[in-house]
Formats: sequence, C-alpha cells, structure tokens
Amino acid sequence: MISGAEASRIGRSLESVAAWASEIVIVLNVEVQDDTEDIAKRYGAKVIREPWQGFREQKNISLRHTTQPWILCLDADEEVSPELRESIFQFFNGPDCQKYSGAYFARKVWFLGRWITHGDWYPDHVLRLIKKDSGKWEGSPEHCKIELNGSSKKLAGDLHHYTNPTIADYVQKINYFSNIFLQRQLEEKKAWSATSVVFRSGWRFLRAYFFKLGFLDGFPGFFIAASTAYATLVRHSRLYEHLQSIASPCPPPESH
Repeated sequence: MISGAEASRIGRSLESVAAWASEIVIVLNVEVQDDTEDIAKRYGAKVIREPWQGFREQKNISLRHTTQPWILCLDADEEVSPELRESIFQFFNGPDCQKYSGAYFARKVWFLGRWITHGDWYPDHVLRLIKKDSGKWEGSPEHCKIELNGSSKKLAGDLHHYTNPTIADYVQKINYFSNIFLQRQLEEKKAWSATSVVFRSGWRFLRAYFFKLGFLDGFPGFFIAASTAYATLVRHSRLYEHLQSIASPCPPPESH
C-alpha cells in the first residue's frame, strides 16, 4: 500500500486484511504529518517514508519492500469485502495458486449514499493479487496498472472503494488530472480536434448512462455519467486553451 494523509480512512482498509496478511507494507509520503503512520503501526504495518514520486513509482517502491511470495496491492481508500476475502482463501488453498501468476476482481464504489453497480464505475476489474516478481506497475503516472508476466484468474467478490467522499472531492480531482493530461499531450505533441472533443464527451455520457445502465443507480448514476462527460470535456479542452494562449496572448491594458 502507498499512502498520503489518510488517517480518516486507512484504518478501515487495514482492518480488512490485518487478521490474515503475513505482512503489511506501507510506503508513506515523507510530508505526511497526520496520524496515518501511528494508525498503520497499530495494525503491525512496516512503514517506509519516501518522497512523493507519483502513483506509479511509489507503488513500485512498495513492491520492492515486500518479502512474501504473494502480494495484495491496496489503496488506503479500499477494503477487502468478506466475499473477496473468501475467494482469496480458496485461491490459495486450491490448485490455481500454482497455475496463475495473479488474480483480478471487481471494484465497487460507495458514492452519494449507495453502492454503484452500473455505468462506467462498475465492475471496474482490477488486477491486485500477484506473485512476487511477476509484475510491476506500468502506465501513465496518474493512471497506472499492474503489468503481469503470466496469466491471471478472476475471483468472485468485490473490492470496496470509498473514493470521493463528497462531490467537492470528486470535482477537485478533475483539475488535478486535467493538468497531468495536458502535460502528457504536450510531451507527445498531440494535435487538438474540436470534433474529437465533442464526440468523446457526448459518448462518455451515452455509454455510462444508457449502454452501461447507469440510470439504474438513480440520481448518483446520472451524476456520474454527466460529470464524467464534463471531466472528459475539461481534460480534452485544456490543449485548446494552451494553444490559444500561445497564438493569441492577452492584449496589453488600454491606456487612458
């Protein structure tokens, strides 16, 4: 696990694994000053302080500090459900443990007072259980995933995800991720297209709300579909804003 200032919710995550994990390794941002480290140590965790290097690199550091033959990768806002825990036990007690290099399962989000079970947010399969030295975190710095050397098995049960406690928390992330996305577009010298922006934004809503049955999650389902479309619009419009600022810089103030 990696963590920042997560004193308000890391305990729930650790509680879900402490009774059966052989070791708990947490790479903690050196700047964290809240009670996260104290809470982690109460659950017997080994805490390593590291400067923040981005999600991908921080998670790879955590892998290097593990010593057991199998690794379960969690975030501080996630919780192993009882059903998933039983599936993991069955995996280790059966022949599949020898056949596979990893296992993946669905992640289910708690948002606006309910579990989200449709749309773009579910089932959101994630590969998180891996044999040591069989994989590492790859992908972009903000949206990384484990690249596995070998095959993986799907397990029953959900990984509970308590991300975005409020709408305000969710909206704050739109700007954060759009900044990173813009930087990557500039590095890759991407071209901007109005048609692409309009299509992508509209499609994200239609896909989440209608094709993936987001409407079955009530108003939260509508909000997720609409806000995802808006986040897509913001993310893909930042390059246009950047190009306009270069082509048409602000005029000098008028003299009176």
